[in-house]
Amino acid sequence: MTELTPLMKQYFGVKEKYSDAIVLFRLGDFYEMFGKDAEMASKILQIALTTRDKSSEVPIPMCGVPYFAADSYILKLTKAGFKVAICEQLEDPKEAKGLVERDVVRVITPGTYSPDNPKENVYIMSIFPSGDKHGIAVSDISTGEFMVYETPDNIQDEVFRFEPREILIPQSIRNGIHYQESFQQFFVSAFEDWHFDYTDAYKTLLRHLKVSSLEGYGCDGMNAAISAAGALVAYLQETQKDTFSLRKISALRSGSCMFLDAATQRNLELTRNLRNGTQEGTLLSVLDETLTPMGGRLMRSSVMKPLNEINEIKRRLSAVEYLTEDFELLEELRSALRRIQDIERLATKIDTKTANARDVAAVKNSVKSLPNIKKSVNSCRNSFLRSIAAEVSEFHEMKELIEKSIVDSPQASVRDGGIIRDGYSAEIDELRNISKKGKSFIADMETKERQRTGISSLKISYNRVYGYYIEVTKSNLHMVPDDYIRKQTLVGSERFITPELKEYESKVLGSEERLKSLEYEIFQDILTGLQKESPRLFKTASAVAVIDFLCSLAVVAKRYNYVRPVVDDSSIINVADARHPVLERLPSGDRFIPNSVYMDNNADRLLIITGPNMA
Repeated sequence: MTELTPLMKQYFGVKEKYSDAIVLFRLGDFYEMFGKDAEMASKILQIALTTRDKSSEVPIPMCGVPYFAADSYILKLTKAGFKVAICEQLEDPKEAKGLVERDVVRVITPGTYSPDNPKENVYIMSIFPSGDKHGIAVSDISTGEFMVYETPDNIQDEVFRFEPREILIPQSIRNGIHYQESFQQFFVSAFEDWHFDYTDAYKTLLRHLKVSSLEGYGCDGMNAAISAAGALVAYLQETQKDTFSLRKISALRSGSCMFLDAATQRNLELTRNLRNGTQEGTLLSVLDETLTPMGGRLMRSSVMKPLNEINEIKRRLSAVEYLTEDFELLEELRSALRRIQDIERLATKIDTKTANARDVAAVKNSVKSLPNIKKSVNSCRNSFLRSIAAEVSEFHEMKELIEKSIVDSPQASVRDGGIIRDGYSAEIDELRNISKKGKSFIADMETKERQRTGISSLKISYNRVYGYYIEVTKSNLHMVPDDYIRKQTLVGSERFITPELKEYESKVLGSEERLKSLEYEIFQDILTGLQKESPRLFKTASAVAVIDFLCSLAVVAKRYNYVRPVVDDSSIINVADARHPVLERLPSGDRFIPNSVYMDNNADRLLIITGPNMA
């Protein structure tokens, strides 16, 4: 067999370390895949499969995707149940002495990619069995959400509650029949058992959260949950490197919300229907009139985990009632909410310095609406709504910094220039001026050379391989001056360079490369400045989510004529002319007939349900 080239040796060295992932290997402007990775990926992505080293005895299968459009391809691979290892060039190919250094900078797994639907969370769940209970940690790294709890219940119920895209379990239980049956519909990753050791897990959490104790997070005594949480953080550190940040631990207790089992979730069709698994005809489809991704995620979470705490229920109901009665306030808030993008996920990107210029511009456009929201909520007479206003910041300095530094419509890439606004940096302005003058220099030089040589078809062009050149057709070669230096011969023409053009090329290309590099450096400095605001941005995102959620419930209540229930600690259920919120919305010819329900702990403890409409 033919010996592998140095590049292929480098690739297979990386692949050996990440054998369970499809490796996207950066070569110039493309991510290439080789061998079995290429064969699998080409089918999933519907791209051409070719080969490398066709002259060798055993050509290596190969396919690739442009690096600037890689996100959509990575999404398809993770949806198909694959991990994707991103192997980047760690040095500039122009400055590399020999083979360019490359290494994996991130492993994207089904539980760590951004979703198609911004109103859905992408959860990764870690499970650790301990005696008669399970410790559970759940995270959405795109929002920084991080929850822990313990349960003696059926583990399948917990899995269906969050519908995680990925489940992390100790290596030793992977082949257990009970777990195979519980997780058969999900992507499972096994992690070395020692990561789940309580002592190691506790230390891992302390390091990541930068605290000296977990006492302030309300997870005292939840040893199994801490084991699961520490292992999850260790797994994310291994796969995501420095591109994730979990802000704090939220300890879930069964007293605060209702933990619904898998059968109840499924049969009540809360977020997915039984017919085809979509959202159509579900309770969520009726209630969700949210206008922001954060509000949509809170709505989904609230449907899946209904409140148990009476005082909290009353606070929520009073706010919804107030909004239904104040139409002007409701419309003011919804008008402002329409202009807010996903500031929770944008805050995560800023916090981890993975945001691009478009993300930063989206933050600026979103925070413009916050003063109006704060003012509207602050002026109302409902105490719950006013308390939310205190959580909303206005970010005047952040908005001013972004407006001064970033162009209004930047491109996605932060390495190709064109993102820093004129006037923000004197050095950038100077380099841009050189570049602009260069275009007129080329046009003037082309005119001058045509006049000097008498070749009217002469043209000066540029490409990335050969740089700047003068192109002359073969029929005019006899008119080429002696100071032209031949650079390349083509079928119908030849290309030349002159000392003057070569000097210009060195000056302009050097300034363009320096311009791109400087814009990237300055953008990183801007991100560092914005990072300081990320805690307040997260807090504001949570407050906006609650406002949007409450406004959505108010809109639905007004639209469908819902009334506020009386909720107390009595043992009576008394609903007059009850309507089914989903069935009455279905487009059928039959009129829904309201039903009354009365139950208590004395004479009326049993109801016999005789048909679906009676339920």
